[in-house]
Amino acid sequence: MQKIQVSDSPKPVGHYSHAIVSNGLLFTSGILPIKIKTAEKLAIESNIEEQLTIVFDNLTQILNEAGLTSNNVVKTTVYITGGENWGIVNEKYAAYFKEHRPARSIIPVPELHFGYKVELEAIAEI
Repeated sequence: MQKIQVSDSPKPVGHYSHAIVSNGLLFTSGILPIKIKTAEKLAIESNIEEQLTIVFDNLTQILNEAGLTSNNVVKTTVYITGGENWGIVNEKYAAYFKEHRPARSIIPVPELHFGYKVELEAIAEI
């Protein structure tokens, strides 16, 4: 098992790693719209598109740290506040992954940490 910590980023505040590699797979922790390199929190009032941009940037950095790209992602779980955001999430998701189509679950929830609108987890193949 190998812990993945994005280079030159502050250590997570909580008791977790950015990702763990085990048995040929990379598992991310939940990725919020908090810039991974600076720990700068996006304003809670920001729209879901802005939040998704940061989330996907963070995912890219985690994948790159492990020598991977978005094409290595096999499964994601996306938590969103309110089902009305499903279409926006689907659009931004498709723009990020392009022709690659990992398995995915989008789960509407009443609330996320810090009041954000989106959180993403990913599993990638090494």
